[in-house]
Amino acid sequence: MGRDSVLVSGDWAERRLGTAGVVFVEIGNEDTEYRKGHPPGAVWINWSELQDDLRLGVVGPPAFERLMRAKGIGEEDTVVVYSANANLLATQLYWYLTLHGHRSVRLLDGGRRKWELDGRPLTTALPDRPATGYLVTRPDPSVRATRDDVLAALGQRNIIDVRSPEEYSGLVFAPGFAGEAFTAGNNPHEVAQRSGHVPGAVHLPWEAVVGTDDTFRSDEELGRRFAALDPARGTITYCWVGARSAHSWFVLRELLGWPDVRNYDGSWAEYGSLIGVPVERGTPGDRAAHLPTTPR
Repeated sequence: MGRDSVLVSGDWAERRLGTAGVVFVEIGNEDTEYRKGHPPGAVWINWSELQDDLRLGVVGPPAFERLMRAKGIGEEDTVVVYSANANLLATQLYWYLTLHGHRSVRLLDGGRRKWELDGRPLTTALPDRPATGYLVTRPDPSVRATRDDVLAALGQRNIIDVRSPEEYSGLVFAPGFAGEAFTAGNNPHEVAQRSGHVPGAVHLPWEAVVGTDDTFRSDEELGRRFAALDPARGTITYCWVGARSAHSWFVLRELLGWPDVRNYDGSWAEYGSLIGVPVERGTPGDRAAHLPTTPR
């Protein structure tokens, strides 16, 4: 698609604050910073509001419609998303909106960090938007990979693991938690049954594509980062629960224009708990450390 059609600058965004048909949305895991100050009119969405706790994973169209209606977002609105942490959850929200067929979505380059660094307006006033009649009419499942898609892609497509080196190698199960020491109730959202990576997956950590101000690096720099891969093969990105991989999905599909890029939102939380699927451990150059495919 190209960055001019999917990214907006702070100048572009500030000029459109309060404009009819443009809705700014901040997303995160908790709203402390949002309540301290946010761009005037910006709506808050908690990441948990997009999760189906019974089925696990992203909510289906009916729940998505209810959420959009409650937030005052219409089908024809241009939704401008942003978050903290280099727009990590914002790119996942962008992916959710694309998956459900929203027609006009933009990402605020640099997210919350860049907005604050530039000294742009913030308010503590909460927006009061009227409910809408939002309908999901054109979902786009082509941007999503399932576990079956991943298994079919082994040796056939680019599979990109965007997690940390420790997660990829199998030293840790999830971000910030070391091996078997992490239990936390064995929540599928938190940890998989096994550590490691999808066989043949290329390791390209997600955060290398942004600068110190959380804006994306140039197209030339991004192109060099992924130069060893052939876009024509088709690509699947994955991480732990689909957030970091949505960020890489955004770079490849929306900024670099690669065809057929899919985000595996089940990611390692799902794949690492499947019985009978192949798993590898070790560094990117070590292809000898295959794990047994039998359950523990």
